[in-house]
Amino acid sequence: MKIMFICTGNICRSAMAHVMLEEKAKKQNKNIDVYSCGVFARNGEKSTYEAIQVLKTIYNVDLTKHRATYIEDSPIEQMDVILCATTSHKKNVLNSYPNLAGKVFTMKEYAGYPKNDLDINDPWGCSYEIYEECAKEIDECIDKIMEKI
Repeated sequence: MKIMFICTGNICRSAMAHVMLEEKAKKQNKNIDVYSCGVFARNGEKSTYEAIQVLKTIYNVDLTKHRATYIEDSPIEQMDVILCATTSHKKNVLNSYPNLAGKVFTMKEYAGYPKNDLDINDPWGCSYEIYEECAKEIDECIDKIMEKI
């Protein structure tokens, strides 16, 4: 199975989700190829210091090697499931790739959250504590997603 996470810059939310899912899949011996990109990403950009630190400190996951990928330079058309951080990212993806309808969801939507709670807010530029909250939200989503795949 091929899964892609999408956010804005691919340096916070989708980057964290990417490495968190890879780690969980490895521990559970699930054969999942994980990708991520951003709708406005700059290729090669590193994740934020806060994202790297939160994942290292709380989840023992290494985000230092991650580099951002712009959506148009990604293998999005080859994915089985595409999981977006927000409903606006989902709309953006479907506007650009209408042929992917039925494969594109928000992370929370795919994880089964209520329709009035489908966005994971962007922690970029915020405090370490906001990054912790964001990572916790992503971690909880990934646990639910892992049950479905």
